[in-house]
Amino acid sequence: MSEQDVRDAFATQAEFCDRSECPVTAAVVRGIAAALDRSTETGRRTLEWRGDPRGSNDAVPLRLAGGMHALARRKADARLVRLYAGALEDSDAIVRDVLHRFDAELATWLDSPPQTNETGRAAPIMAGLMVLAAEYGLPFELIELGASAGLNQNLDRFGYRLGDAAAGDPDSPLQLAPAWGGESPPAAEVRIVARRAVDRNPVLVADPAQRERLAAYCWVDQTERMQRLEAALALAAEYPPDLEQGDAGSFIESALAEPQRDGVCRVVFHTIFWQYLDAATQDRIANALRRAGASATAQRPLAWLRFEQLASGLVPPELHLTKWPGGRERHLATGHPHGSKIRWHG
Repeated sequence: MSEQDVRDAFATQAEFCDRSECPVTAAVVRGIAAALDRSTETGRRTLEWRGDPRGSNDAVPLRLAGGMHALARRKADARLVRLYAGALEDSDAIVRDVLHRFDAELATWLDSPPQTNETGRAAPIMAGLMVLAAEYGLPFELIELGASAGLNQNLDRFGYRLGDAAAGDPDSPLQLAPAWGGESPPAAEVRIVARRAVDRNPVLVADPAQRERLAAYCWVDQTERMQRLEAALALAAEYPPDLEQGDAGSFIESALAEPQRDGVCRVVFHTIFWQYLDAATQDRIANALRRAGASATAQRPLAWLRFEQLASGLVPPELHLTKWPGGRERHLATGHPHGSKIRWHG
């Protein structure tokens, strides 16, 4: 990619922040772009980026925005702290100064893509589980792919208001009530008897540094999102997720080969994960599910539940459910990438 492509990526990201009513993050992204030159390691590496800086796998502007937020959270620079508190005057000059003084540290944030664990995406998944619970009346074994920190392994310990339907724990510190359109999902109890997850680069929530990195990728303007993350981390400390490091294709083949208990519905789910896979891994996962589905029965059903963007660009993700026996697929909902808005199709 050219230098102009890189600068365009920052401009596009800043405009998205503006549309999302996140003025601080927008100002920081614009300040980073204005400060980029080849006098710093951060500038050189960014301007000479070999991939697609706008791509979801690269997300270069958000890598550096996370680094800036991390510096602000630990109060590394007083003016940067004031900027993150909403004092946007001289934001370009502040960001430029911080980038030059903390160049070596900020450059390390280019080494890996943003790693978030958006708990709001548990809302569409819970709605899909309610559909399955109403149909089968069985408890669930959950298998999550691309789980990040595994925070959504505790999704039954969150509280939900999904249209007119309530679900989960009404006393949970984490309550999700997305803006809802269409009919409500069926009011069926979701019982989880087993859960496990995998991620290629899992975030270990027992490590304070990794917890802090998760928080740094959460935009300071999105206070409700930060509150959800903090509540989910507290639940994960009490109920640690069963999270493995590994390749999703190998993991799911192994997991689906394990015996399934009678009277339990096995559910494989993932959220905003599919786009990060190459075509071969996508095919490997889909084929493993189809093979396992061929052996599913009414007492040992299998379901594939996914909340994913099915096309490139700023298209809304869709909630799809495929279940076996039968292999029938349904488009259950369309929503916001963070799960804050859901249009139910049922």
